[in-house]
Amino acid sequence: MSSFYITTAIPYVNSTPHIGFALELVQADTLARHRRSRGDGVRFLTGTDDNSLKNVQAAHTEGIDIGHLVDRNAGHFEALREPFDLSFDDFIRTSSDPRHAPGAARLWEAAVAAGDLYKKPYQGRYCVGCEQFYSEEELVDGRCPEHGTVPQPIAEDNWFFRLSRYARQLRELIASDTLRIRPEVRKNEVLGFIDGGLTDFSVSRSAERSHGWGVPVPGDPSQVMYVWFDALSNYINALDYATTGESFQQWWTDGDQRVHVIGKGIIRFHAVYWPAMLLSAGLRLPSEILVHDYLTAGGRKIGKSLGNAIDPVAIVEQYGGDAVRWWLLREVPQVGDTDFTVDRLVNRANEDLANGLGNLVNRVTSMVHKYREGRVPELTSQVREQLDDIAARVSQAIDSAMADYDLRAAASAVWELVDQANRFVQTSRPWDLAKAERTGDEEAGRQLDLVLARLVADCRLIGLELQPFLPRLAERVTAACAGDPLPTPVPVFPRLELD
Repeated sequence: MSSFYITTAIPYVNSTPHIGFALELVQADTLARHRRSRGDGVRFLTGTDDNSLKNVQAAHTEGIDIGHLVDRNAGHFEALREPFDLSFDDFIRTSSDPRHAPGAARLWEAAVAAGDLYKKPYQGRYCVGCEQFYSEEELVDGRCPEHGTVPQPIAEDNWFFRLSRYARQLRELIASDTLRIRPEVRKNEVLGFIDGGLTDFSVSRSAERSHGWGVPVPGDPSQVMYVWFDALSNYINALDYATTGESFQQWWTDGDQRVHVIGKGIIRFHAVYWPAMLLSAGLRLPSEILVHDYLTAGGRKIGKSLGNAIDPVAIVEQYGGDAVRWWLLREVPQVGDTDFTVDRLVNRANEDLANGLGNLVNRVTSMVHKYREGRVPELTSQVREQLDDIAARVSQAIDSAMADYDLRAAASAVWELVDQANRFVQTSRPWDLAKAERTGDEEAGRQLDLVLARLVADCRLIGLELQPFLPRLAERVTAACAGDPLPTPVPVFPRLELD
């Protein structure tokens, strides 16, 4: 059994969640569930970034206490567990979790001990949306390339991290896949960024500008930690890094895989800044960074600051968690932004889940009831061997796709089972066999037994392999095909209707 530690990015809580973050949660959850189904030890972490300047500004805009705003909005993110059927083992909040601030302080002090932190005056153009300084060359017509806003001019004394010291080492680790970045296009993007030259970056902000909100810099009360230094450390702080607890030893120091799932907009922080900070502290790096592209609406990135956020909970309440999870897994490719529309969601759910799987399970269980009073015939050894071969091939295809973090390909491998079973219904024509059996054709009856046994076994296999992707629907499929006799058939996924 190997260990698999997987994390999502922790989002700012200046507002409520949008569908774009649901993509990341569902991807990470599916990977975690898959590895659990294969017998591996899994720890799945998510949480919220409470300490950003964006949160401070949002609270001031509303005229409420910062702590009240982050408590309220963080609760909305944690509450995504139920509608999306998420299986995270831990949820960390950077403002209130007792593991976080001591861990961030320990990481800071490790960088000090390595000689990697120094203080100097600085001025630059700061995008609050990105929580990042930009050079003039990085701006597009004077605007942030991510948010399209004009960064604020800032001048203050800051602590800086010696990122430039780690350029060569980072390049070697990433180029050799010791730190594996997927998909490949994102690996090349990071290598290009490193090759362009790494400069030291600011890792603190004035306590005055931050209104005292954030993790204090050890030994310097005039400063709080830059939110990205603070936030990135959550991945080890949740493992009790501050006390070098058993969890840190098990899942990070001795762990087999340490996987971060992130959006492409924050790749620099996770694939360059964070590994350099870990190298400075003498700690292991993540083993893999999985980068997804954006969901869009009308061709524009979905985002709170852009004013086109889509409430994921409202979508689930209207169309169900299975439909939303399936669209996110079946439609979103490894590379390329994907436009979200309710029409596409409903059409995919009806085509696959209602017409494809739902119709299959209903037909099979109804025929078992109609022709065999709900009793599933025994499989012959020959058919069982054939099914074992099919199961092994499908399992291998899913495992291969998952190992490359191609969830769309993995979902397609599961769906090939559904398509094969539906084709088998059409080619075997059990209704014709039943008609022949009624006329006294014993061979037709034996063939009908084989067909029904095979189809029920197909549906059970689908329920098993579907579990990491759609746990609730998988449970209904499994329940429909269990027992002796089988339960009375009921739809496992009725068709959806557009409003």
